[in-house]
Amino acid sequence: QVQLVESGGGSVEAGGSLRLSCVASGYTYSTYCMGWFRQAPGKEREGVASILNNGATDYVDSVKGRFTISQDSAKNTLYLQMNSLKPEDTAMYFCVAQWGGVCSPGRTNWDYWGQGTQVSVSS
Repeated sequence: QVQLVESGGGSVEAGGSLRLSCVASGYTYSTYCMGWFRQAPGKEREGVASILNNGATDYVDSVKGRFTISQDSAKNTLYLQMNSLKPEDTAMYFCVAQWGGVCSPGRTNWDYWGQGTQVSVSS
């Protein structure tokens, strides 16, 4: 089983920044695609960003220009750099991974999910 463990969440003022990390362990081959989802209380999960193992990235429109997804393969770690945070970014953020199919934040079926890390942005 692949384990995904997120960290880096916290409470920040609007306009601030956070960097989320996701450490992946347990897999026997390179991850094809990884991404970040988020879910606010009472809301549906929303795909935020994705990244292929070749570095190609994709983002939901609401975070383009503010968030950057990246990965450090040597450390088996995924990152989400979040700048210019807005109150509407407040949510639980989940790390996800898959080993096939389309790599996009629009994908709803993922092979593995992390436990989530909370991001709270105050106005």
